[in-house]
Amino acid sequence: MQDPNPLPWGALDRFQAHFIVKRDAGSGVGNFVAKTKLKTKGHFAAKTVQKVEWIGAGSLASKLNSDDELNEMIAKQSVKDATIYVEPTDGAIRIRNNWNNHLAFGITKELFEIYDRIAGHIKSI
Repeated sequence: MQDPNPLPWGALDRFQAHFIVKRDAGSGVGNFVAKTKLKTKGHFAAKTVQKVEWIGAGSLASKLNSDDELNEMIAKQSVKDATIYVEPTDGAIRIRNNWNNHLAFGITKELFEIYDRIAGHIKSI
């Protein structure tokens, strides 16, 4: 019997912007892993970010936590945009957020400034 609602095959409508910082993590890969942990208020579409904390075992997370201006900039973003991941790749460090469809995909000037500031912290380590 054939499924009346088959799943689509092929590429899905999902995009993700990656900001690449040319920096070799070397043997200290754990130093460059960080993720935002958000303290929020409200529910569903009315949910807002109150406070941002970076979690990670290395020195990058502690450096990002000490940058109050950066964390205030992130707290002004939506919950989806404020969720940021930093992780090492081959010969570089990647800064990214969640997947978006073609309607929600885009980088605002404020989000670019946030990623640029994070990249500055990565280069300073």
